[in-house]
Amino acid sequence: MKTLRKQADILIIGGGAAGCYAAITLSEKYPGMSVLLADKANIKRSGCLAAGVNALNAYITPGHSPMDYVRYAEKDAEGIVRGDLLLSIAQGLNRVTEKMEKLGLVILKNPDGSYAARGGRNIKINGENIKPLLAEAVNRARNVEVMNHLNIVGYLQEEDGTVIGAWGIDVKQELLCFLTARSVICATGGAAGIYLPNHPGTSRHKMWYSPFNTGAGYAMGLLAGAEMTTFEMRFIALRCKDTIAPTGTLAQGIGAAQINARGEEYQAAYGNTTSERLHAVVSENLAGRGPCCLKTTGITEAEEESLEKAYLNMSPAQTMRWRETRLGPSQQDVEIEGTEPYIVGGHTASGYWVNDERGTTLRGLFAAGDVAGGAPQKYVTGAFVEGEIAAEAAAEFARHRDDPFLPQETMEKIVQWTEHFLNQTKDGNSVYDTDALEDAMQQTMDEYAGGIRTGYRYTEAQLAQAEKHIERIAGLSESLHADDFYGLMKIFELRERLVVAQALIAHLRARKETRWHSFAENLDYPEKDAAYEKYINSRLEDGNVKILCRPIVKAGSDTA
Repeated sequence: MKTLRKQADILIIGGGAAGCYAAITLSEKYPGMSVLLADKANIKRSGCLAAGVNALNAYITPGHSPMDYVRYAEKDAEGIVRGDLLLSIAQGLNRVTEKMEKLGLVILKNPDGSYAARGGRNIKINGENIKPLLAEAVNRARNVEVMNHLNIVGYLQEEDGTVIGAWGIDVKQELLCFLTARSVICATGGAAGIYLPNHPGTSRHKMWYSPFNTGAGYAMGLLAGAEMTTFEMRFIALRCKDTIAPTGTLAQGIGAAQINARGEEYQAAYGNTTSERLHAVVSENLAGRGPCCLKTTGITEAEEESLEKAYLNMSPAQTMRWRETRLGPSQQDVEIEGTEPYIVGGHTASGYWVNDERGTTLRGLFAAGDVAGGAPQKYVTGAFVEGEIAAEAAAEFARHRDDPFLPQETMEKIVQWTEHFLNQTKDGNSVYDTDALEDAMQQTMDEYAGGIRTGYRYTEAQLAQAEKHIERIAGLSESLHADDFYGLMKIFELRERLVVAQALIAHLRARKETRWHSFAENLDYPEKDAAYEKYINSRLEDGNVKILCRPIVKAGSDTA
């Protein structure tokens, strides 16, 4: 097996919103430091911003303060947030927005030149090219080397657990790569594909969240001994049926109300947090009052044109559907549905347990964006801010470190473990392939861990069954065969999802209440319990998930 070694002052894993902004920050503030950025795809069109966005959903609009944003996120998450992290994010939202405008992002303006708001915390943009703009800025940086198509698999650590780099596979060049650094920033995405998705077969990747985000950062952290938080606060997106296009453009852009099949507006009976809006649709359907829709019939021609343009900036399938059916939103209400559950720290609080500098519990490792826990509702601009914070902290840490030493025997063990998937024969080891085991995993999670089939609800007995099946599937995955490096990547992706699934089940079992309807709907404990106003954290020890509990941290208080 061919190998490659590279050394830098700072390694960034993941070239999405947080990773790119971290690289930009390091290029501007620390030009003397060498930076490696490893991306699974190509940073020009990778991650959650690949298709673009039509609004920045985290912005401090006139008349509001950063603390207003903190209070909004606290209320939406029923208090299970890190107030200190939220405040540091909110304080930087407008600054990074102005930076993006200087990089070329088109932000829509009012006649007086102010940003055009969409609701109390959002501003409108033409964001189809937001990711190419970020990529261009990173590629211009003289001290940043970008390694595209490099799938990072695990951390490299010293005996005391300090992270000194990462290893992965270059799928195109078929190389096993070892990257060492004085400090490391994990900025990978969240986890999709753990549950059975809305659509089967060849359409299974038509989902809300990037299907290529497999929870790699979470799995790497768990396997390395890092402490994680709040996986049980799953995110389930409320989306336009079939196209899985965002509903906020309709709800906030034109004020479209949710209605059931009887034409009744029902949301007020359920509440208006993110999880309650989803729960309302699930409940109305279960009660036989579905299908549910966003009421758009009768909107003006100008509003319809505005919606078509907005979706072209972010989710063109919705505009295509309107055109193909010749039934635009002014003629037919838009039916809505929930997606499968995701684990994603940009919308909920799942991820690494970090301090205010985004340092994880592993020395030398920092986290930003979707993998950094504790701060929901951060969205794109919040990921930028966290990338900036993590970059500055990682640079300061690297300044006081010598170049790390990677023993030859460590590399040899990784080479041997990787080669066994290529060397073992199909017939002699497993009757399964990665697709079959992935299907089994998704089926298990859907049926027993609160997927679409059960209306996102689960019981302790079902979770126990899920745990047994996931453990069995994980064992079978060790005997998989790969024909090439693409096959290796698929095995590693399955492994990542299985590790995250294992931790998720443990978190769901540990929170014996229903604090967030649908996001964590525990039928054995259907009410909210004040005893669980705390963080459910975890570490992987000897292959088992150990649950830890920590007290709530408010804005302005010391972190745990």
